[in-house]
Amino acid sequence: MKVGIPKGLLYYKYYPFIERFLIELDAEIITSTDTNKNILNEGIKYCVDEACLPIKIFHGHILDIKDKCDLLIIPRFMRLREREFICPKFCGLPEMILCSIPNMPKVMIEPIYATNEKELYTWCKKLAGMITKDKSMIKIAFKKALGEQRNTKFGIKDEGFKITIALVGHPYNLYDTFINMNIVKKLNKLGVGVVTEEYAKEEQIKSEVKTLFKRPFWTFGANSYGFTASIAKNEETDGAIYLSSFACGIDSVVIELIKEKIGDFPLLVLKVDEHTGEGGIDTRIEAFIDMIERKNNNEDNISTFRQHTSCS
Repeated sequence: MKVGIPKGLLYYKYYPFIERFLIELDAEIITSTDTNKNILNEGIKYCVDEACLPIKIFHGHILDIKDKCDLLIIPRFMRLREREFICPKFCGLPEMILCSIPNMPKVMIEPIYATNEKELYTWCKKLAGMITKDKSMIKIAFKKALGEQRNTKFGIKDEGFKITIALVGHPYNLYDTFINMNIVKKLNKLGVGVVTEEYAKEEQIKSEVKTLFKRPFWTFGANSYGFTASIAKNEETDGAIYLSSFACGIDSVVIELIKEKIGDFPLLVLKVDEHTGEGGIDTRIEAFIDMIERKNNNEDNISTFRQHTSCS
């Protein structure tokens, strides 16, 4: 059986698991091509105007492979942690696709609750039931898929750069180079290293989240807040860039909470949609890095002056 996996949204976070699981079930995996202008344009044609850029792009990935597979996975991610959800559009993603795109193949649209192995295995059994009836094969495939996911390193942590910037945002914004216009390469070319939340201490992130007056409802929003607040408090980087999709309701709230929390810690918010020009992004990044360099130079000069004053 040919099983289609759209290369969008949380594919960048969980592809080792799902691909290993399907391989162990002897399925042939059909993935869409990397995000490009054509996939974006096709997605825009079929997606509702109010959706954010990653959702529009996901529609394009569906269109890219829907006629090449026997079974197509439309991931309805609901929870990764107890008492939290992912995003309202994730909850209704299959319906958005099925109502907008005609002539779809057989689809897997069961909700994914991945708060523990038992819940995740329940979803995997439903998927595997569309491919094989061999229960022992399913168990083995699940264990190997978990191992593959755990052994795969995610995130970015550049070393050897004079300036380091925390890159913040939803995984599909940070790791889809089309959406973020190769922001990591742009920063590296400017002599700036990047670090993402995967390399932050989980205890510090949770500690900052607990300072909020109410527990956050959305997992990625909580991660972004806790990570940015933590690195600002401990001065672990020279600044932060928050990459956000225009029309993201979660980010619109989280960004304001972050600004209120971090004070004068350097923060650049970049909002992207299908109309965003790369030239404008480049200019804003360059200006932000120039500001940080000037700030660091001034601090160095003040520090040197204090040392001389102390010695005299």
